[in-house]
Amino acid sequence: MPQTIQVAVIAVATLGTGAATMSVMNEDIPDLQVPEGAWVSSGALDGRAFEVYGQDVNSGAVLEDEIIFRDGTFQSVDCQNYCDFSWSEYQTKEIGGVIHFTATTVCPDAPHTVVFYGQVDGDAVTIQGTWTTRRWFWTNQIVMEVAGTATDFDAALAASG
Repeated sequence: MPQTIQVAVIAVATLGTGAATMSVMNEDIPDLQVPEGAWVSSGALDGRAFEVYGQDVNSGAVLEDEIIFRDGTFQSVDCQNYCDFSWSEYQTKEIGGVIHFTATTVCPDAPHTVVFYGQVDGDAVTIQGTWTTRRWFWTNQIVMEVAGTATDFDAALAASG
């Protein structure tokens, strides 16, 4: 009986101090919100590759990557090397001669989701994105901004494995 009373006293003290309101679940952080629009799977960027450089907006860490478009799919070489994201469908829309694109890639073996939103104007590309890792006890997100220029498609494809 004394042990039961001790448990009850601890429970009352915990509730009284508000400590019971602590949650082991972390609040979710939403992925990058891509602008609404008439997105289509047109393959408009197929046969193109870009070397991109930029940064993690929050930490300032330098980011380097190569992105490739083929057969209506998209691949980030960095994502592929990190977690075998593979090829993901991409969608496009054209506004004033600039091709806007979006792709969402998901790691098959870990809780990583990467959302890309970019603009291709001639041989130049700019991209915003989020890399979100969701676990039951925490969520982490890298917000990225990168820009780059067109590179040789065949060489990029060969290097991507």
